[in-house]
Amino acid sequence: MNKYAFYHFEFGILKIEYTGVMLTFLKKVETIDEKNECSEFSDLVFSQVQEYLEGKRIAFDFSYTLIGTEFQRNVWNALCDIPYGETRSYKDIAVAIGNPKASRAVGRANNKNPITIIVPCHRVIGTSGKLVGYAGGLEMKKALIEVERG
Repeated sequence: MNKYAFYHFEFGILKIEYTGVMLTFLKKVETIDEKNECSEFSDLVFSQVQEYLEGKRIAFDFSYTLIGTEFQRNVWNALCDIPYGETRSYKDIAVAIGNPKASRAVGRANNKNPITIIVPCHRVIGTSGKLVGYAGGLEMKKALIEVERG
């Protein structure tokens, strides 16, 4: 059974969904919409996110699972291959997954990423180099990229 934990962080409210010691969802939300059940595991996830936001962590060491279509999972796995501190375009990701004409579909898959920050969809930018689209808002995307660039 999934549990939910909510934490206040610099961008608002962070919602963590988990089952046992497996993360299934992590996103910025506007309201607390479930029973708040913090645990040792959710505290660990939040602590590591905070360390990342402070520039003290570049990788996460807890388990997570990605639930989505095969195409979405391919995109999300490609996002995890983008090195810390670097960015790629939607087209770059489309090429990386072997579907070079799927830039828009990559964008839609990015938008559906259930585990933001950990699966770094913020590292994907427009072909022109501009910041475009981010579920947490462009201000948050810009801040995450800046954290990684030091």
